[in-house]
Amino acid sequence: MSAAFSNANFWKQINQGRFSNVILLMKIVIFISMVTRTTFLLYSLQNVDISLLTTAGIFIIGFFYDFVNASYFSIPLLIYTWLIPGNQYSKKWNRYILYGLFFILTYILLFNAIAEWFFWEEFNTRFNFIAVDYLVYTTEVLGNIQESYPIGWILAGITLVCVMLVYRSVNHIETEEPIPLNFGKRSLIASTFIALPVLFFFTTNTRLHHFSDNAYANELAGNGMYELFAAYHNNELSYDQFYKKLKNEESFGEIKKLLQTSETKYISDKPYDITRIVKHIGPERKLNVVLISVESLSADFMSTFGNTMGITPFLDSLAAHSLLFTNLYATGTRTVRGLEALSLCVPPTPGQSIVRRPHNEHLFSLGKVFEEKGYESKFIYGGYGYFDNMGYFFANNDYEVVDRNKLKDEEIDYENIWGVADENLFSLAEKEIEHTVTSGKPVFAHIMTTSNHRPFTYPDGRIDIPSSTGRDGAVKYTDYAIGNFIRSCSHKSWFNNTVFVIIADHCASSAGKTELPIHKYHIPLLIYSPANVQAARMERLMSQIDLGPTLLGLLNFSYTSKFYGYDMFALEPGRERAFISTYQSLGYVKNNKLVVLSPQQKLDTYQVNLAGELQRQEGNDPALTREAISWYQSASYAFSNGLMEF
Repeated sequence: MSAAFSNANFWKQINQGRFSNVILLMKIVIFISMVTRTTFLLYSLQNVDISLLTTAGIFIIGFFYDFVNASYFSIPLLIYTWLIPGNQYSKKWNRYILYGLFFILTYILLFNAIAEWFFWEEFNTRFNFIAVDYLVYTTEVLGNIQESYPIGWILAGITLVCVMLVYRSVNHIETEEPIPLNFGKRSLIASTFIALPVLFFFTTNTRLHHFSDNAYANELAGNGMYELFAAYHNNELSYDQFYKKLKNEESFGEIKKLLQTSETKYISDKPYDITRIVKHIGPERKLNVVLISVESLSADFMSTFGNTMGITPFLDSLAAHSLLFTNLYATGTRTVRGLEALSLCVPPTPGQSIVRRPHNEHLFSLGKVFEEKGYESKFIYGGYGYFDNMGYFFANNDYEVVDRNKLKDEEIDYENIWGVADENLFSLAEKEIEHTVTSGKPVFAHIMTTSNHRPFTYPDGRIDIPSSTGRDGAVKYTDYAIGNFIRSCSHKSWFNNTVFVIIADHCASSAGKTELPIHKYHIPLLIYSPANVQAARMERLMSQIDLGPTLLGLLNFSYTSKFYGYDMFALEPGRERAFISTYQSLGYVKNNKLVVLSPQQKLDTYQVNLAGELQRQEGNDPALTREAISWYQSASYAFSNGLMEF
């Protein structure tokens, strides 16, 4: 082989022969990737801490990832170039196959670039697990794209640009062989090319472009297509393998101390068993509970939290008559993460939400507690339950699933690809509640809205913002629909025996200059029941996973618990904490500090000011670090080893 490498003809065949087409394709990949990166940088310029070092990092590291991606992307052309016999390569038909291959591959690259643009516009990140979900749920996603964007014009534009690029490349596409190659020589050259992706597979990962404290810079230094397939490959992350940890006995010993509160008692001395008896004195209040988790309802949409646009008039008026929680934080950035927190009351674990994972049946859930108290627990959703595995998860964890299939066509005023309009969802929910209450049972109904989601469409004539004009209109429409629902319920015989809980599943956007911008996880929580819950403000720091135990405490329920959440009215002051996360970064907030656990056993501590701004802290607080690790490590271990099951 060394003799072959010394032969000038070897390098000539790479640079001038049939294999030069592979190099040409790699150049096209890198060119389109660099244009995409530059476009994203200009679009996000105000969020990137521009400096010579940062800019160099973005483009130098970015070039490396573009080259890695190019080595993978060129494999189909490489295989074709390797296998086609020499006596067929110069045929006329092969020329058109090569032109066709370049057209198809260039079209894929351009389509990917446009898809990345829309993804960046919404999430301010390269492709990640969300994009993987989009590939899985093609019906909803393609429908959403068709309803949100002028897809015909976009495809026409991609086709035009693709034709221009391929036309400019025709003279550079080698359709002849200056030096004929037998199969052995072609194999030698092909092995040189294939060695690159093999090497990169074992030596390169997505963490290499996390070179800056600025999250935008890190994302810009990546390559979207590479990130997409890396996300697919690493759909779940092993806590033990990727994160800083303690011995399991230590983490569970710590977590049992942290979970111990005045109203709880452990039922076992087993080191990994957190099962507790929660005991309240006095009669239980078997009130109906209607939990509304609102799609993408950031706290800063409400006037209550400083918004001046008046897009949540009903919720703002309701806040004055509710138990309002002002310092509550979502655990993640996806609906399934919010549903996990609200139903299982556990910290987020790295990778996918438990709602999406295999072996997520028979877990200890809020629905289970209500079922044991004689309730009918229902999950009511305006879309189809198969999306994001929601239907399967809730059906196998003590909820009856009621979804779009339960509605007749004449009961739907409007629907888009995600589901029916929220007003139709609430009409369905009202019927389901009425049916259960009439049967003599109390009801726990968890309602999940969908209207506050791109393409932001809803029935005309409901509010003063036209449909499909943006998120503000969608927020105001959802507020309108919730208002109609509460007002309609107020005329029912069961209204005075019902507690309404309104909370977001997550914020509308989680992007910021830092990877975990705390203010982008701030969500509202209102508990409204004028006959049973006194209006007040709860301003203590609180996690989304605390809602379940707090709600059960308000009902004065005694029950067996495996929850990781606190009853905020039973928790001693000073023990408050919150969890925020992405798919990879796990944040623990306590005492104005944020501990961030990341893959490769990385750990950082930040000081948090009143505005939610972060300042990296030199050194780590050992006690706080130990707590953060214990919460996340024990939760990950508990799910993986069946300890969350009842």
